Amino acid sequence: MLNTVHYDGPAGTPLLIAHGLYGSARNWGVIAKRLSAERPVVTVDMRNHGSSPWFDSQSYADMAGDLAEVITQPMDVLGHSMGGKAAMVLALTHPEKLRRLIVADIAPVPYQHTQMGPLNAMRNVDPTAVTSRSAAKEMLGDLEPGLADFLLQSLDLKEKRWRLNLDVLAADMAQIVGFPDVQGSFAGPALFLSGASSDYVLPAHRPVIKSLFPQAKFAKIPEAGHWLHAQKPREFIAAVTAFLNMADPA
Repeated sequence: MLNTVHYDGPAGTPLLIAHGLYGSARNWGVIAKRLSAERPVVTVDMRNHGSSPWFDSQSYADMAGDLAEVITQPMDVLGHSMGGKAAMVLALTHPEKLRRLIVADIAPVPYQHTQMGPLNAMRNVDPTAVTSRSAAKEMLGDLEPGLADFLLQSLDLKEKRWRLNLDVLAADMAQIVGFPDVQGSFAGPALFLSGASSDYVLPAHRPVIKSLFPQAKFAKIPEAGHWLHAQKPREFIAAVTAFLNMADPA
């Protein structure tokens, strides 16, 4: 079963948070703690990430199955990027597990980009020879601002290893940037929350989103990109809280 981190909160529907590619439950600690002021919150390490088990697959069917195994009562589910796709597949295949769905800056479509750049940069780091994060950061080479520090959160200096299954993530990269052919729809409330400066969720994606999630609502956070929760945490928390506190449809 996935590694989980629990944040106690007032009684109510718990919120499950699924992180994106190369992330971990710990990346969401500040957000989770603040959201737990109104409800219990659970963050997970996705398979092949953090302290969760390593498997030989990173398919969305498997990731959705992992999340379904964690959920023992109906929950609200929030997923970002890869975690958002896994959350969508969970909602489509196990709708009884969810009350509400929040998808952060991703659509149920295949993307043409690749995420091999950061992975190859991590492969340039030999964890057995690294004695400091600054040395590892230098080995990562030239990356976009903030990315090296984010990746280094998954470097275990004590154990001398990456807490990421780089080989499986590389082998299944086409599946990760893609989206499976999933039948059915999720009839519950769904919020597609995007960064206004991001191009991950476009107006052209709305028809397919509405076909799978007929109650989907759309919102954008100004001056935020794909990492909207890290760039605009207060606005992100406010949008998530407002949606979770809305009255259930009659």
